[in-house]
Amino acid sequence: MRPRAWLSLAVLFALLAALTACSAQAQSHAGAPEIAACPLFPENNIWNQRVDRAPVSRFSQRYIQSIGARQGLKADFGAGLWEGGPIGIPYMIAEAGTPRSAVRFEYEDESDAGPYPIPSPPLIEGGPESRGDRHILVLEPEECNLYELYAAYPEGASRYRAGSGAIYDLRSNALRPAGWTSADAAGLPILPGLARYDEVAAGEIRHALRFTVQRTQRAYVWPARHYASSRRDTALPPMGQRFRLKANVNLAGFSSETRVILVALQRYGMILADNGSNWYISGAPDERWNNRVLRELARIKGDQFEAVDVSRMQVAPDFGEARTR
Repeated sequence: MRPRAWLSLAVLFALLAALTACSAQAQSHAGAPEIAACPLFPENNIWNQRVDRAPVSRFSQRYIQSIGARQGLKADFGAGLWEGGPIGIPYMIAEAGTPRSAVRFEYEDESDAGPYPIPSPPLIEGGPESRGDRHILVLEPEECNLYELYAAYPEGASRYRAGSGAIYDLRSNALRPAGWTSADAAGLPILPGLARYDEVAAGEIRHALRFTVQRTQRAYVWPARHYASSRRDTALPPMGQRFRLKANVNLAGFSSETRVILVALQRYGMILADNGSNWYISGAPDERWNNRVLRELARIKGDQFEAVDVSRMQVAPDFGEARTR
């Protein structure tokens, strides 16, 4: 009997060890934001890292002044329609069997050929009649791949033309080749930087947000891969520059939804991803947004932000993996 008892104990300890290992593995992915059971990149990706302890960039004051120290923050997303289209950048989940479309690219040499699984009818930024950026974002949960297009126009059944396109393995930290654009000017993915209502309703955003400014420098910094400017003025921010809301900004008096966004900007900050209106943060349209509440963000001014230096967090220049605190 004794040998069997010892064997039972050994089996029990082995099971406990296995459960502990599984628990630790699960915890290691607990911080990665998810959509449709797919991570929006690994937990250690730079998009998902807090920067509230990162050093302030030596160019911070110059950047803030060039963007607009007294200009207010703006939610470039919301409920309802604006000029006939949803407010924000929508995204779609591709169900199994979604037809794949061939895409003809203007910037073919910097685009991923595809084909792209695009549900019908597609959700296009600004609506089907838009003359704006016309982004199409599609997450395919079976392989956890993200497909993004810029300036996308249908050209008949299962055919599109677009300015550029990018495909991302959401389980990988790999960046696009250096110098390549994506569906975004900075060569970055769009979906991981969007404010989504479900996150706000849950009480926490655990990633950096995407934002735009009017004038940028002819340069980019990690994790960006591309610039979209001819200006060499070093007072202008480069693509990929990260900013955070200062820790001493008092968030009392803001609604609970707005505070979730502002706390995320203090902890994770926002990444400059495209040319556009100053201090416009991007999000997905959702009828549950309260547009009146989102206008509270305008009380936050540019001089309440600071540019941060995340270069010490870089593990390798061609990957988004970041050293954690």
